[in-house]
Amino acid sequence: MNILGQAKFFWTSVVLAVVFAVVMQFLIAGGSINQFYVNTLFFIGINIILAVSLHLIIGITGQFSIGHAGFLAVGAYASAIMTMKLSMPFPVALLVGGLAAAVAGLIIGIPTLRLRGDYLAIATLGFGEIVRIVFLNIDYVGGASGMTVSHLTTWPWLIGCVLLTIIVIVNFTNSTHGRACISIRENEIAADAMGINTTYYKVAAFALGAFFAGIAGALYAHNFYIIQPTNFGFLKSFDILIFVVLGGLGSMSGAVIAAILLTIISTYLQSYPELRMVIYSLVLIIMMLYRPQGLMGTKEITSFFKVGKSAKGRNAA
Repeated sequence: MNILGQAKFFWTSVVLAVVFAVVMQFLIAGGSINQFYVNTLFFIGINIILAVSLHLIIGITGQFSIGHAGFLAVGAYASAIMTMKLSMPFPVALLVGGLAAAVAGLIIGIPTLRLRGDYLAIATLGFGEIVRIVFLNIDYVGGASGMTVSHLTTWPWLIGCVLLTIIVIVNFTNSTHGRACISIRENEIAADAMGINTTYYKVAAFALGAFFAGIAGALYAHNFYIIQPTNFGFLKSFDILIFVVLGGLGSMSGAVIAAILLTIISTYLQSYPELRMVIYSLVLIIMMLYRPQGLMGTKEITSFFKVGKSAKGRNAA
């Protein structure tokens, strides 16, 4: 019965998301929404993909990675090369951006995911900086000046990629592979003792998270007209990390909510970049003092519906 309830909630959520997407498409196409709000909406969608993909690596598998901006950069530049240099269609560029980032995830993941904790964080931070410096010195993609990219990201492509990311990672988390990743997060030594190939699952989660970060990079590159290496510095990795930590390690719903809230705050404070960082810092300090587990902790938004149902059952009894 519980499985049927979960399936019903899942498909209800999908239908509501599709209805929302169709309504927003009509509003955007009809010019009913100001361009500022449209850009904010697109930025929210991209950040949700980044937050959910990093949630898989940190929140589910427990690997402290702070090089996610490197995968974002790989996906952005790979997709831009496909469309601007090789004249390939946008869907191909999206796929290539994701696959290029996944390959980069495998390359960095296989040798470094034997590390743990701070050592892994330093290794992934180094990877992100290496990627940025490499693109900074390649004239083929514009070097420090950046690369001009056509505006090809549309609302249907964006919302489709957001839904695909959420559906894939939710199903991965609920599968036997996801449970293996959770066991690694809880106690890697015990998981290894039970016969779980910890290195394999860590690399698989890392590559899958990198793939969707590459998709986000492709959407980002084709939405903001120009990409520069400075857009993908280590501060960008920390921004994505904040989404996951603020939302609650282990909660995808929390990561999505934090991505929406912080993107809106960041957008409205663009004219005051110093104030934005002060607010970010204050939010994190307050959260760590009064709710160190984050907004949602390890719970998902579906747990609140279960609580409501169980309370009704007790009252009826």
